[in-house]
Amino acid sequence: MKQSLFGVILVVLIACITPAKAQMPSGLNLQNLSSVKVDDLSDQQIADFWKQAQEKGLSLVQLQQMATQRNMNPLEFAKLKSRIENLSNVEVTTGTSTEQSSERKYDGKAESPNKLSEEQSKVFGAELFSNKNLTFEPNLKIATPQGYQIGPDDELVIDISGLSDARYKLKVSPDGQIRIPVVGPVVVGGLTIEQAKSKIKRQLSNSYGGISSGETSVSLSLGNIRSIKVTILGEVNLPGTYTLPSLATALNALYASGGPNNNGSFRNISVIRNGKTIGRIDVYDFLLKGSSKANIRLQDQDVIKVNPYAIRVELTGEVKRPGLYEVAKQETLKDVIDFAGGFTDNAYRDRIKVYRNTAKEKSVADVPQDIIAMFVPQSGDVYTIDKVLERFSNRVQINGAVFRPGFFALDEGLTLAKLIAKADGLKEDAFTSRAVIYRLREDNSLEVISVDLNEVLSGKDVKLKREDNIQILSKLELREEYSVFIAGEVLKPGKYTFADNMRVEDLILTAGGLKLSAAKNKIEVARRIKDIDVDKADAPVSTILTYEVNDQLKTVDGKDIILQPFDVVSIYRLPGFQSQRNVTIEGEVHHPGQYTLMRNNERISEVLARSGGVTASGFPDGAVLLRTRKMTSVDQFIKRKKMQSVLKQSSDSASALEISNSDIGDATSIVGINLDKILKNPGSKYDLILEENDVIRIPRTIQTVKISGEVLYPLIVQYEKGKSFNYYVKNAGGYTMNGLKKKGYVVYANGSSYSTRKILFVFNNHPKIKPGAEIIIPAREERKKLSALEVVSITSSLATLVLLIYTITK
Repeated sequence: MKQSLFGVILVVLIACITPAKAQMPSGLNLQNLSSVKVDDLSDQQIADFWKQAQEKGLSLVQLQQMATQRNMNPLEFAKLKSRIENLSNVEVTTGTSTEQSSERKYDGKAESPNKLSEEQSKVFGAELFSNKNLTFEPNLKIATPQGYQIGPDDELVIDISGLSDARYKLKVSPDGQIRIPVVGPVVVGGLTIEQAKSKIKRQLSNSYGGISSGETSVSLSLGNIRSIKVTILGEVNLPGTYTLPSLATALNALYASGGPNNNGSFRNISVIRNGKTIGRIDVYDFLLKGSSKANIRLQDQDVIKVNPYAIRVELTGEVKRPGLYEVAKQETLKDVIDFAGGFTDNAYRDRIKVYRNTAKEKSVADVPQDIIAMFVPQSGDVYTIDKVLERFSNRVQINGAVFRPGFFALDEGLTLAKLIAKADGLKEDAFTSRAVIYRLREDNSLEVISVDLNEVLSGKDVKLKREDNIQILSKLELREEYSVFIAGEVLKPGKYTFADNMRVEDLILTAGGLKLSAAKNKIEVARRIKDIDVDKADAPVSTILTYEVNDQLKTVDGKDIILQPFDVVSIYRLPGFQSQRNVTIEGEVHHPGQYTLMRNNERISEVLARSGGVTASGFPDGAVLLRTRKMTSVDQFIKRKKMQSVLKQSSDSASALEISNSDIGDATSIVGINLDKILKNPGSKYDLILEENDVIRIPRTIQTVKISGEVLYPLIVQYEKGKSFNYYVKNAGGYTMNGLKKKGYVVYANGSSYSTRKILFVFNNHPKIKPGAEIIIPAREERKKLSALEVVSITSSLATLVLLIYTITK
């Protein structure tokens, strides 16, 4: 029962609410202002409307003017304005009052609402009325203009000085009067400042006797100014009636209305007063000449009418200000080009292309340069000014073995010999037997003309043509680059430029001189054989010259060997020459440091004896030998070959590649040594022969054992003599479920390691534990789980096998 009652109430509520929603206005826009009810609108609708108004460039002042024109109830607009100003996160742009001076004020600010379309932005002058940096606000600080007519709400400032001293600020009443203390009311409405001053002075002279005699002076100035109503109509962006300061001019009013629209004229704007046209405005005079003579000062109830344009043409291409230009009567194409700032530097001026609309279709014509000043534009004309061609009418080029290569002017009668003279002549290495001229034919195809420079310079000259490109070769460019090589025991081996009469001694000095290890009695020069007998398998391919010098690099036999191009000089090492080889001993010895090997086969025990032996705190069982092997280019090549085979077999190619790259460099490895046996049996097989850069490290006595890997609590414990492998594992909490007991191993302090082994395939034989050892329990390999398909396959196979056995036994 309760549920049925609740359902009835719900249906009634829905029925009541639905009509109310239906009566809600769908939205507010600039077209339905007359019928809007602000109280019925949501905040979101107000915000959307204000965003729409701002996109059209409207301020609150201009929005109010539009609302008045469209018969919106003033009370509703007041509500709308309050809602807009109270909206959070909405920036409200209003025509706030700006105090221009302490003496003269006006509430209101002209603000252009115009946002240019793409077509309108091309019209010359349109940006004047959309630029936020230009406001055309009247200057309220200037002296009161001559001829200014006083009207209601103007404030007049009267200064009396001399025998009497007084100052009055008087506001003109709606009926045009001011009330001067003592004097009484004076009618000044409709008078100019000059007329009002004379009238006020006459009235004051009745009360101030010094005025007539000149002992008291009277001045009259304009204080706060009134506002006037101006109507702007015709082809403007926002026609309507605007409230402006009484000092406003026609440009100020046009800016407030957004300026002429896409069809409006910038050159035929009428100012109408009392039904008569008192002036016409040409905005181009202001834009192009800076002249403001036609910028008429407005009066209350003036009308500004923007007429449609009569002729408009477009300039494109190489002019400084491409765009749409309005043309007045008797103006020519030259005037339009001047409007656009003239031609650019790259403009093709010989003729201008014009696209013109006829009664039926379009046409195209060329305007030669000599009639531009007489050519009369028609509305819709499009003039295109092209670029000059990227070619030269009088250019030739010379390159190669001349002192001043480059481009030159093709003078009348220029020949190759004269061009060479212009280029300051041929270089000494010029190949004079032949030069090449690359010439353009009439069809712009290229041809090559070969000339003998010797004949040209002796009088058989060649006349040049436009765009000829002359290449004069160098003798040095016509042969292979000559070089010699030196290798072996010199400070800077390598490749050097060949020079005539170069000797072996010269090349050795160029390469920095001989090293101390150089064998002066065995210097070889390998020389090319140009003509090899290809029919003989054992034909020599080079000649070997042996050379011997003394300490001054002079030949022992007094004969010099002059090098030839591509000779290879080899300087060999002295037999038995060897640099000192060093090893390092670190840690617990009496004299740690670097030791130089005395013999090629010096052993560990001998160097330890030179260091004073192991100290009392030394730990011989932990002694380690670090050996670094320098990788030669041959070693690196062999290593790469080995790693290539590893890459082919590896499933993880990226990881294998990283390992191979790291393995190619110098390799340092740990060599396990038994220092106890070395010291007890010097010279035995345990006593290794040392190599250069070996490092012997003897640590302090270690009394701990480390347990890591798959144990429950990896840790380091104190070493206890005689305790087993499993004892230390139990100290670490024992094996984890994933621990591989049979593969546990021990790494001893000297770097050697031993793993667990099986006895009789059953029992684990663990390694012995020593001080400093580390017990490592590896993890089991993760077994791959069977997929559902594999489980089904195995199950099917087992079922088949059981059925087969059952059938056979039956």
